[in-house]
Amino acid sequence: MSLLRQAERCVANQVAWKHLNAFISVAAADDVLRQAREADETSSSGRGGAPSSSPLHGRLIALKDNICTTDLPTTCGSAILARYTSPFDATVTTRLRAAGAIVAGKTNMDEFGMGSHSRYSHFGGVAQPASSHSSATSTTAPAHQLPPNPTDAALLSAGGSSGGSALAVSTLQAHAALGTDTGGSVRLPASYVGVLGFKPSYGRVSRWGVVAYANSLDTVGVLAPGARVARDVFAALDAWDPRDPTSLSARTRVRLSAMDATREPRVRRGLRIGVPREYNIAELSPAVRRAWARALERLSAAGHAVRPVSLPTTRLALSAYYVLAPAEASSNLAKYDGVRYGSRAAGPDSGSVARTAGGENADAVGDDGDGDILFARTRAAFFGPEVKRRLVLGAYTLSASAMDNYFVQAQRVRRLVAADFDAVFAVANPLTTAARPPVRSGGAPAADDDAKVDVLVCPTAPTPAPRLADVERLRPVDAYTNDVFTVPASLAGLPAASVPVEGEGEGEDSEGKIGMQVIGQFGDDGLVLDVAEVMEGLR
Repeated sequence: MSLLRQAERCVANQVAWKHLNAFISVAAADDVLRQAREADETSSSGRGGAPSSSPLHGRLIALKDNICTTDLPTTCGSAILARYTSPFDATVTTRLRAAGAIVAGKTNMDEFGMGSHSRYSHFGGVAQPASSHSSATSTTAPAHQLPPNPTDAALLSAGGSSGGSALAVSTLQAHAALGTDTGGSVRLPASYVGVLGFKPSYGRVSRWGVVAYANSLDTVGVLAPGARVARDVFAALDAWDPRDPTSLSARTRVRLSAMDATREPRVRRGLRIGVPREYNIAELSPAVRRAWARALERLSAAGHAVRPVSLPTTRLALSAYYVLAPAEASSNLAKYDGVRYGSRAAGPDSGSVARTAGGENADAVGDDGDGDILFARTRAAFFGPEVKRRLVLGAYTLSASAMDNYFVQAQRVRRLVAADFDAVFAVANPLTTAARPPVRSGGAPAADDDAKVDVLVCPTAPTPAPRLADVERLRPVDAYTNDVFTVPASLAGLPAASVPVEGEGEGEDSEGKIGMQVIGQFGDDGLVLDVAEVMEGLR
């Protein structure tokens, strides 16, 4: 199929599935088709240099709406940035354009990335139809064009916070999409909608120009129909960026290349697959447990060794994450004060909070009759409920009276989580100083590594995609448990991918696609994608 035909199909699907709210803004159809036509002409003529030889040349890529672009707004799904357009492109945007990709639009998301179901968006929530959950190739226009109704029994959660990006790929509105993953925000939507979601090692992909949620956790990830496309997108983005202080240096990337050289021998001799005991929790749904067991059986039948491992700190990871992420968010979002960034609430700059509260300094506070100050008034008016909830939590855990008991303790747990992973992987973490050789020449494991594993395989989420009607009835804290399997890899900065595997049943009784997560050692991104591709081929 020509690039123009593929672009026409994506544009048509954007119209057909508009009611599911995957996009906040889309590129002008005429401009998209013009670029695709030019890409076809460049490819057929053999002119154009590197972009025409790129696998992304002329492909439509959707970007999560917290990734800056100069030609489309960057709203982060928030009212406070509803009219904001960035004066610069993010590094990932620039690299995609340099590879010949066409930006299809900006996808819907939980406000500032805070959520698990893409329901906390100023522009309305994202939804997926239950009838298309078992297939990522449906292009049939829906029978109705109404916005997603959370009480509609035929609608499922698309996951969050990158739910719009995942849905854009599953409904063929884009060739692939970028999302951001802080505690599972790429992998969870991928699991729910049945596409591949890949979170690289922390620091491999630049965050410059990506609006921050939690700096030490945020990672730009890829949502794609399969591992090969994800690999193509990742290859275009995987480079050092001097503007991003968290970008892995050139020297570190040399060490990662040395690790990558051992990948093929490891795959050729047969992988050692680790199964974390702590992930087999009571809350795991029967459908997910069956899919996990079946995936492991097929890996074993294909010649790979399956071994149980223990990650004892896993049970503390979720609690640590929901201390650390809101704390960093409260700091990052402090700039949205009605003066420096974003929208501002109407009214004067000062108020009478102290006077109305009867404070001892009441006379020193200007009384404008409004009863509020600009900072509080602006944030109350333009931040959604989940953002307010996490900012209050983060501000508290960073307070002088609570910091040692919460934030500092969570950082200690984070180090223990990373140590648990390092203890089970055969390859040493390349960021540590005492690195042991991962394998002998020829790919044979060293004797002291016989009990260790190459990757871990576990569920991405405890349940398949829930119905929106059920999500709306959840208490906010209950939704946090969806991240229980994705958060540990994020705390350790490890590469991980959610791979869709077929559930049991057929037709109306089908359980649809269920996400299985592959987790690798830091820097072993290529191996994670290799295993994802192996799992895609297992039947």
